Amino acid sequence: MSRQATPPVALAVVAILDVVVVAGFALAGRRSHAEAMTLAGWWSTAWPFLAALLIGWILALGTRRHPGTVRAGILIWMVILAGGMGLRSVAGQGTAAPFIAVAAGVLLLGLVGWRLVADLLRRRKSASRG
Repeated sequence: MSRQATPPVALAVVAILDVVVVAGFALAGRRSHAEAMTLAGWWSTAWPFLAALLIGWILALGTRRHPGTVRAGILIWMVILAGGMGLRSVAGQGTAAPFIAVAAGVLLLGLVGWRLVADLLRRRKSASRG
């Protein structure tokens, strides 16, 4: 995405994609551990990462990076990983090394992966015009 002003709809789409990735991560984690598939159970797993997502977005916007760029995605991923694990720890939830490793990989793939695909598609579209 360019540094030009971006319509609010584009930001909303980026935000929705990020929330879906984080929400899906929490849902998949609960399912893989046969934990209760209730809204309250999902929320207890998801909230630290969703709160960290918000912080990551604020930081990305504060650095004047459009949250849909790959660079912003990497920043947001790092904030979600560190912040989400920190909030889980403070809340008395588990942060075992295998969980951190899985979370790092899944969230990297989800949060940066869709941005890489979008960037590739944008570049292809630009190349076909030019």
